[in-house]
Amino acid sequence: MRRTSVLFAMLGVGTAGLVLAWGWPWFAAQMTGGDSSAGTIALGKALYAERCAACHGAKLEGQRDWKSPLPSGRMPAPPHDASGHTWHHPDDVLFRITKEGPAAVVGRGYQSDMPGFGNVMSDEEIHAVLAFIKSTWPEEERRYQAEMSRREREPIQ
Repeated sequence: MRRTSVLFAMLGVGTAGLVLAWGWPWFAAQMTGGDSSAGTIALGKALYAERCAACHGAKLEGQRDWKSPLPSGRMPAPPHDASGHTWHHPDDVLFRITKEGPAAVVGRGYQSDMPGFGNVMSDEEIHAVLAFIKSTWPEEERRYQAEMSRREREPIQ
């Protein structure tokens, strides 16, 4: 009986090790909202420089006085670094804002200078830009944003 217990214990540890080894990349990707590989982040950085930096800043700093409306009544581009509010939003919201534009999320006739990028970037490219932005945040902000995204994906009970 004792030999059987040891055998089952070893089998359990071995199985847990295999699950962790094979499942860790998937789990890590889920915690960061997608693929967070160095290649994806590098692609996102290049796309950010090409498509986003003109408004949101080369260092993700956003436009000056980003919390105050412009003379047009529209809001300036917010920062995407830790000083902004990007990390307060779950992945699905960030993706939709980027793909469809802020008005798609805010509604009520909201007008923004930011277009949707769904017609110029693929879903994978949008995810890469978001992975780059998230890679610049401190650990606490990344953890908070990952938790918000996880909660958003949970089924309502």
